[in-house]
Amino acid sequence: MTLRTGHIGLNVTDLDRSLAFYRDVLGFGVITEGKDENRRYAFLGEDGRPVLTLWQQARASYDSGGAGPHHLALEADSIERVRRYEEALRAYGADFAHDGVVAHREGAASGGIFFHDPDGTRLEISVPAGAEGAPAPHEDAPTCGFF
Repeated sequence: MTLRTGHIGLNVTDLDRSLAFYRDVLGFGVITEGKDENRRYAFLGEDGRPVLTLWQQARASYDSGGAGPHHLALEADSIERVRRYEEALRAYGADFAHDGVVAHREGAASGGIFFHDPDGTRLEISVPAGAEGAPAPHEDAPTCGFF
């Protein structure tokens, strides 16, 4: 396949609130920000390479029952890093789908945390290995599929 993900764009209801979440809690760097009141946006990433863009143009929070993106999956470099993100998210007051680190499926080495951003967008921070022994919330379906 010749395509790969360039960046992910999310519509948000309040750019200031979402920017604080993604920058201050998750640690994304701000590459550029549009401050024109009618066209507010922020490009987030590192070394000038956007990973996530936020667009203040949503009128309502995320609707998990509608068509479109299901969730945003982010990969950490270790299970310890996932746990540090979990601590920061709990201190922030984020809404978690499951309690703590969970496996992607029963018996899997991969797993992570599943939570929601300020607009209710579903997010995952996981690792490909290191979650051995973590519980799997769903016996018959991938954890990232139903939350």
